[in-house]
Amino acid sequence: MLYIYMQIWLYTIVVKAPGMEPLKVCLNKQQYEVVDDIGLWEWTGPAWDEGAEASQWFSDYLGSPCRLVRFNTGSEVRNVDPRYVEGQQRIFFSDGYPFLLASQESLDALNKLLEEPIPMNRFRPNILVEGCEPYAEDLWRDIKISRFSFQCVKLCARCKIPQVNQETAIYGTEPTETLMKVRSGHVLRPNQNNKNKIYFGQKTVWNWKDSSGKGDGNMLKLGDPVYIIKKYPSLAEAAA
Repeated sequence: MLYIYMQIWLYTIVVKAPGMEPLKVCLNKQQYEVVDDIGLWEWTGPAWDEGAEASQWFSDYLGSPCRLVRFNTGSEVRNVDPRYVEGQQRIFFSDGYPFLLASQESLDALNKLLEEPIPMNRFRPNILVEGCEPYAEDLWRDIKISRFSFQCVKLCARCKIPQVNQETAIYGTEPTETLMKVRSGHVLRPNQNNKNKIYFGQKTVWNWKDSSGKGDGNMLKLGDPVYIIKKYPSLAEAAA
C-alpha cells in the first residue's frame, strides 16, 4: 500500500515515505520529456515526465517500475462532467472533481455505528470541515471558505477503497456494510436512481469568478471559517 507524505513548498513538492530519503520535485522546471498514452477514466493523452530520480524513487518504494508524470496543461484539457457543473471547470489527474469535502461530524457519527472506528483517511477528502451537524454537507450547494466561493455539485458515491486500511493495506468489509444500511441511495433518496450506491462527502468545485481577489494568493488555511450560502431543500433535490 502506498503510504506517502507530501509537503508542498514554493515551487517544490517534498515526498516522504517510511525507509526512504525525501524526494524533492521541482515544480518550475523548464525542460521535460513527454510520456504518451497516459490514461485516466475517459481521458487519454501525453504528460510531462518528472525525470529519472523521481522514477527510481517510486520504483524502489513500490517494487514495480514507475514514472511520476505531471498533467500537460499546455496542450491537454480535461473537463469535469458538464451535467453537474455550469461553466468551464477543469481538472488534471484528480478522480473526477478538484475537491472532495467532508465533515468530522459525519465521520464521528459513522464511527459510533462501527465496532472499530476508522480514520478520515479512508475517505480521502482534501477539504475537511468541523462544527456542523453530521452529514450537514449533504445539503450544501454554495459555500464560502474564507474569501473563496465553492459549489458542492454532487454527493460522492464511494467505491471499495474506504474498506482498505491505508497503513496496512488490509482489506475488510467496513465501512461499506454499515454505510449500505444508513447511507445508501435506497435510504437517502428512495425515489431517485442509484439506490445501491453509498454516499459520504460532497464533490466540490471552486467558483473562482465569485471569489475575492484580495489576500495573499489563492490558499486555504487551517481554521478558515466556512459560510453556508445556499442549501438544497432536501436530499431528493441534491445531485448524486
